[in-house]
Amino acid sequence: MTDPHLTTYDVPDPRALVVVLHGGKPRSRQAVDGRSASWRRAHWLQRTIAPAANDAGVGVWMLRYRERGWNGGTDRTDDARWALDQVRATHGDVPVALLGHSMGARVAVHVADDPSVVGVVGLAPWWSAEDPVDTLAGRTLKAAHGRRDRITSFKETTRYVERARAVADSVELRDMGALGHYMLSGSTRWHDVATRSTLEVLGVQVPMS
Repeated sequence: MTDPHLTTYDVPDPRALVVVLHGGKPRSRQAVDGRSASWRRAHWLQRTIAPAANDAGVGVWMLRYRERGWNGGTDRTDDARWALDQVRATHGDVPVALLGHSMGARVAVHVADDPSVVGVVGLAPWWSAEDPVDTLAGRTLKAAHGRRDRITSFKETTRYVERARAVADSVELRDMGALGHYMLSGSTRWHDVATRSTLEVLGVQVPMS
């Protein structure tokens, strides 16, 4: 089994950090490598948001899981908690926003109770009634979902957001309209939402376009 791995677009003494969590499959023991479509899509997202984040003094890291599958969650949340430990070992107690696509958003809400995490941004998230909201207590939740998503459910995201509203400091769901799951169509809109949402979660002023 491969080890988890981090790809970093860092800055000296960052004021905050974004950790990107890529998607995957419900079940798969296949190792994640550079051929993984989910990893490649998230890496494109990371590269795209990094310039604006870096200009604002925010580093952007991305975790590559050991395996492609959620597989009940324990291994993927262990990977994410390992990444958060690496953030602290490198930069100390800087605030962290978790940016997850699909399964990555599911991983994010399971580890949002980490003391460094101030909020979660979920893009086309895979959330259900089985996922916790208590981990978001005192934190910010932002989600964006398209109505033509046939992989994950806009309605389930709406239900999750409403549950989280009772415990999170701030909750927002952005309707991406006639966009689908993989963030290929409408990529500029997805990237803009990801950049602005993560910087807002971190309390960093977002430049006006």
